Amino acid sequence: MAMAARLLRATEVASRFLSASHGFVQRAAYTAGGIVDVGQPTPQSHPELLADGEITPGITNEEYISRRKKLLEVLPEKSLAIIASADQQMMTDVVPYPFRQNGDYLYITGCTQPGGVAVLSEETGFCMFMPDTNKEDLVWQGETAGVEAAVDFFKADKAFPLSQMQKILPELIEQSKGVYHNVNTTSSYKNLDAFRRASLNNKVKDLTNYTDELRWVKSKSEIKLMRESASIVSQSLLQTMLMSRTHREESQLAAKIEYECKMRGAQRMAFHPVVGGGANGSIIHYSRNDRKIRTGDLLLMDVGCEYHGYLSDLTRTWPPCGRFSPAQPNTGDK
Repeated sequence: MAMAARLLRATEVASRFLSASHGFVQRAAYTAGGIVDVGQPTPQSHPELLADGEITPGITNEEYISRRKKLLEVLPEKSLAIIASADQQMMTDVVPYPFRQNGDYLYITGCTQPGGVAVLSEETGFCMFMPDTNKEDLVWQGETAGVEAAVDFFKADKAFPLSQMQKILPELIEQSKGVYHNVNTTSSYKNLDAFRRASLNNKVKDLTNYTDELRWVKSKSEIKLMRESASIVSQSLLQTMLMSRTHREESQLAAKIEYECKMRGAQRMAFHPVVGGGANGSIIHYSRNDRKIRTGDLLLMDVGCEYHGYLSDLTRTWPPCGRFSPAQPNTGDK
């Protein structure tokens, strides 16, 4: 009887969660020429990047739905998954660094913007808590995705302002048998009393053990994006190699490879380029890139780019002067 009562209680909670508004708001998005701005490219705003039905370039809404379904299948029964976006890192008090999304949050939601929290369970479906914004935010940052975009574009079953999370999430945590989340987040949900109690009762687990398992297996769409990322950095490195004959500063070549990658469609470098001339090339994570390459030295470049969330990594060594010395091993392809 006690078990039946708990199951009935959980069903009632899920039903209220899916039917009640809980502060659900409609937010008027900025439109230009009739196109709704959701804070990131859409098929309507960027038809050159996204085909109809895609949430991010190359990845359709159906694929994101399939990912969420597979995650629920591998999680234990009655689990609650909480996935927070990456934090916005600041360069100064008011100037942010370019934002890069948390991999799991992007994989599950398709949202490339900061501040959100996604919640997923068999009972409640897919819910997104979206950042609250005001007029000042719009002036400084431009339009961002709100609850309306979460439902209409990201296809959430329900969406709420982030300010409502403390009212809604505790009950979901208490009714779950296990809470799985990305443990390195600093999101505010970790301060909820319900989350802390769940942690003390050993109900809180690391979600990445499960998302890693899913992400190891790539779809055809993902493989295509990975190949394009590799192609971009390969072509860019060839152009950088040509320039190295006349430009011998490590910093110049680091700038060249980044320029070439971005001109070919990459959003950013996968990591800070390693551009090491001479002995600098033997330093695994050399990042200074501040030396002049001497005539006769070999140059090592370890570089990669990010193309719509998919990374490449390429390392090559060559003599900028155009030929190896007799003492240098010929590491080039024959």
